[in-house]
Amino acid sequence: MKSSYKESDVIFLLKDVTGLVEPLPSVERERLIQSGMHYSEMLPIEYIPTEEYMKIYFDSFKVFGQKMADSLASLADKVIEKRGKDVVLVSLARAGTPIGVLLKRYIKWKYETDVAHYSVSIIRDRGIDNNAMKYILSRHKAKDILFVDGWIGKGAILKELKSACENYKGVSDELAVVSDPAGETELAGTYDDIFIPSSALNATVCGLVSRTFLRYDIIGKDDFHGAVYYKEYEENDLSYHFIENIEKLFKKDVKDKSIRGARGIIEVKKQAGKYGIKDINLIKPGIGETTRVLLRRVPWKILIDERYKDDKELRHIIKLAGERESEIEYTCLNNYKCMGIIKKMKDI
Repeated sequence: MKSSYKESDVIFLLKDVTGLVEPLPSVERERLIQSGMHYSEMLPIEYIPTEEYMKIYFDSFKVFGQKMADSLASLADKVIEKRGKDVVLVSLARAGTPIGVLLKRYIKWKYETDVAHYSVSIIRDRGIDNNAMKYILSRHKAKDILFVDGWIGKGAILKELKSACENYKGVSDELAVVSDPAGETELAGTYDDIFIPSSALNATVCGLVSRTFLRYDIIGKDDFHGAVYYKEYEENDLSYHFIENIEKLFKKDVKDKSIRGARGIIEVKKQAGKYGIKDINLIKPGIGETTRVLLRRVPWKILIDERYKDDKELRHIIKLAGERESEIEYTCLNNYKCMGIIKKMKDI
């Protein structure tokens, strides 16, 4: 799979389906998803940020980039301590990919070892890409494989990963993430809900690769899951701007002081009850997931913890909510600074 990353940073185990899939607008895509079509069978039209949004992005990067870099360093130390220098990073495309690149670079910088890094597809209700897993297992020991993602919202993908790993003897279902406000994994850089700059953009910070795609008229039984390469966005590509500017902030021996609290899914279910939402997949908690709702879905309401009403970490969310004409409600949240709630089909 072509990407704007160097192969020395990551190998994408994906099938290039560029030109074979017509991206759909958010409203049409949302109607199809809530009518029963699986989200992986279509691709969204990528959001093109406004000049004002990009200014907020760069300003936020300057303010919160160090927190992201420190959490990444904390995660890398935990990974090496628990899994050793023979670890094989397998990032979950696409949000996990830039994190995997940074982990690989940090480990090389601090521990002077160059670990392997692949990026593979995992899809909710469809599982992990079996052909990609077979490819990796033919080249590496099962015990060395470590899955990597950006953050954990409420744990849906982790649940999918645990189920998938039952099919691969010796492969751990452990997931390494920079931020885990849901309190689901030991391998977290922080349990705080932090701004991860790569969550605020789409393909232009993920190697110009789309989210992953699985439709059986295009993806054959021996193919990897698919993705599109966005050549048309090459002039806007910030993938290495993100990597190199976080890399400049690397420090050694960073200790994260956040505390793993109650599981976030409890809070998600509480909010679902409050708003009469039967499908908790319509609730996306945390900064990263809320940003995704605003970039890719049809938002109904954005919940923001009132303690963070004027927090600069959420400025891009306030801006996006305004652009998408989504209501913001200030409330009391525990694990998360914000949540995005997707509009029900009957209201679209």
